[in-house]
Amino acid sequence: MQGPVRIQLADFSHDEEIRALQAGSKRIGGIATFLGCARDFSEGREVSEISFDAYEPMAVAEMQKLRKEAIERFGLIDARIVHRLGVVRAGDSIVFIATGAEHRAPALLACQWIIDQLKERVPIWKKEITPQGDCWVTPHP
Repeated sequence: MQGPVRIQLADFSHDEEIRALQAGSKRIGGIATFLGCARDFSEGREVSEISFDAYEPMAVAEMQKLRKEAIERFGLIDARIVHRLGVVRAGDSIVFIATGAEHRAPALLACQWIIDQLKERVPIWKKEITPQGDCWVTPHP
């Protein structure tokens, strides 16, 4: 299994990510997940594809920092963060976050905190490809 934080072109398996999280500790009693998917409609326009680009060394370093901060801040046992790059089609998976804690509350809070922070802090850019032309999307939480 690949590392707990990564950026990749290929799709990922939610089930494999959750299994990897569970394999790390039998103390995990609650797992929260977030799956971000590509929409086919945005701001009044049809979207056929979304292209993701990043400065990979900086993006991965910031994602690793987020994971470490979340583990410390929320008392997690573990967390996994995967984000795709390249072109994804409407309906495809983009980002997956899984957080594991002894209880559900910290796992849920940490999961939301990670996705909010990721969108704010991690240098990943997205361009929507529409029939009207391509449009870079300004990051927003």
